[in-house]
Amino acid sequence: MRFLGFAVVSAAMLLGACGGGDKAAETTDTPAVEAPAMDAPAAPAAGAAQAITGTIHEVKMVGDATFRYEPAEITIKAGDGIKFIMVSGAPHNVAFDATLLPADVKAQLMANMPNQMSELSSPMMMNANEEYTLSFAGVAPGTYEYFCTPHLAMGMKGKVTVTP
Repeated sequence: MRFLGFAVVSAAMLLGACGGGDKAAETTDTPAVEAPAMDAPAAPAAGAAQAITGTIHEVKMVGDATFRYEPAEITIKAGDGIKFIMVSGAPHNVAFDATLLPADVKAQLMANMPNQMSELSSPMMMNANEEYTLSFAGVAPGTYEYFCTPHLAMGMKGKVTVTP
């Protein structure tokens, strides 16, 4: 009997909460807001990852008698990408010094660098023919230095110049 009483009271409360109210109380005098026009796709937000829209250039990471990137300096267009290929002398990676980058470039590079080992640092590549591709889409024109963390003391540095 208690259960039946509880069920009846619960049902009454549920119906009361869902019951129709005064229709006049539901209308408001707020003006309608039009949805924004969807003429063109929005540009990616600053710091959002952007896909490569141009050429993919190759830079080899070599460690034999010397440790180096080949080529050590490269000029690309905004929207291009660089595929870093581990050749020999592992481990190698690609890292940027955050203190040398403008804030907007830092944010965009971080967004475009997948699987970062740490801030602005690609994962380590251990085996021949491993690749790491970095998009420079959305990166402002300028010259940016990068380096291999394990071989920085041995002079393994590179420079990418991004042109409009």
